[in-house]
Amino acid sequence: MLKLKHIFKSYKVGDNVTHALDDVTIAFRDQEFVAILGPSGSGKTTMLNVIGGLDRYDKGDLVINGKSTKNFKEVDWDAYRNNSVGFIFQNYNLIPHLSIIANVELGMNLSGVPKKERHNKAIAALTQVGLKEHINKRPNQLSGGQMQRVAIARAIANDPDILLCDEPTGALDTETSVQIMELIKKLSKDRLIIMVTHNPELAEKYTTRIVNFQDGKIRHDSAPFEPEKEDDNFNLKRTKMSYWNAIKLSFTNIMTKKGRTILTAFASSIGIISIAVVLAISNGFQKQINTTMSKALAKYPISITQTATDMTGDGRTQGIGQERQESWLCNSEEG
Repeated sequence: MLKLKHIFKSYKVGDNVTHALDDVTIAFRDQEFVAILGPSGSGKTTMLNVIGGLDRYDKGDLVINGKSTKNFKEVDWDAYRNNSVGFIFQNYNLIPHLSIIANVELGMNLSGVPKKERHNKAIAALTQVGLKEHINKRPNQLSGGQMQRVAIARAIANDPDILLCDEPTGALDTETSVQIMELIKKLSKDRLIIMVTHNPELAEKYTTRIVNFQDGKIRHDSAPFEPEKEDDNFNLKRTKMSYWNAIKLSFTNIMTKKGRTILTAFASSIGIISIAVVLAISNGFQKQINTTMSKALAKYPISITQTATDMTGDGRTQGIGQERQESWLCNSEEG
């Protein structure tokens, strides 16, 4: 069960303050397909980002299976996003130099899922969306609908409890949009799906609940829900990627972009060599200046003598100075 309690979220730009969410309270069932409708700037995407842990609410509380998130730290939000939430974006957000199966495995890789397990889950997810025969292709070899199916497979591969969809059909034609909506509706039978859309026809036809948003507030809810109990049974599973996997991903990224890597290394080496040359020349000039000054001062030594200044005006100090100078001259002649 997911519940938002009196959520406020504002953005400040200069002297202007925009209230994206203004006292939003809503609860969702564990299995339902919810459409969030409303004009641009009404707060739909902000609410989706707050639910997904991408944005932090200013006031209120987000309750997940009875557990408050008021005291969540960054590591807690990371664990929540990695294991409890799946994201489907309008523009797919696939990595072009990775194969389809590698794209689906990537999220689980970041979550620390073992290699064999994430490979099996990726194949199962791609099979579920009808792309098993394309697992070794790259995103640029697929159509828009197929790429969106890959994005769905990536979102459901780790079996999240909540699936968040931000305009999943916005970049697709009508026929492909219907196919994607049929697939998402099928997935809603065993999880909560929240979809932001501008298409009321698709929402009416495929979703089980429609929430209308405007000016940061909920204006209408077709099937409101109020849970009877809010027992804390949320298990926050913390996972992390191993160092070895991080090194392998970094090496793979370097090898897939060899040209850019070589140019970057070449430019960096030129910069380092240039700095070394400048420092060497500067050091050489400084040594030459020091040597020249030493030789010049050796030919013209500096003599230091003691003198006294008459501060009283009676001439006594001046006489003492003259006596000392005469005594020094006499000693010099005798020597």
